[in-house]
Amino acid sequence: MTKVNREAVVSEALALLDEVGLDAVSTRRLAARLNVEQPSLYWHFRTKKDLLAAMAQAAMEPHATQPLPEQGDDWREWFLDNTRSFRRTLLMRRDGARLHAGSTPVNDLDRIRRKMEFLVAAGVPERDAGMALLAAGRFTVGSVLEEQADVGGQPPDGLPVISHESAFEEGLALILNGLASVVAREG
Repeated sequence: MTKVNREAVVSEALALLDEVGLDAVSTRRLAARLNVEQPSLYWHFRTKKDLLAAMAQAAMEPHATQPLPEQGDDWREWFLDNTRSFRRTLLMRRDGARLHAGSTPVNDLDRIRRKMEFLVAAGVPERDAGMALLAAGRFTVGSVLEEQADVGGQPPDGLPVISHESAFEEGLALILNGLASVVAREG
């Protein structure tokens, strides 16, 4: 029997996710991969929900380690880069958007606060800054959910064929343009 730590459990759980998808991730399968008894996983995670939350946090690490905006950065460019980074990170994992959806960014609250402060300092009204980050985040998760669920089907007759990336970029531009119009009106 192998003894494992919390990080090894999460790492192996993410590898399992990439292989079999979110619906097939189970503590039984994970224990078998780790060569441990299933109850030993509960030493590190009381419930599967706790395990999934830790997996979501670890999966977001590439985005969570991106540099924070600095005074003097163009807020529009930063907003685009930040949202694109979030999308890329979700796409790194099979079912990455499903894993992330509904998770709580407990360890990212300070970074979110700093992003908000940056937008407000750039002239974005505080409420609008918060709503823009929320809207961009939810739009991104929804876009990636659709992209990861796509099995190569064609759009209904009459609708244009558009790549997932193009659709994402056009939607992101609409969010940014809406926010820029608020800033212009307030300024």
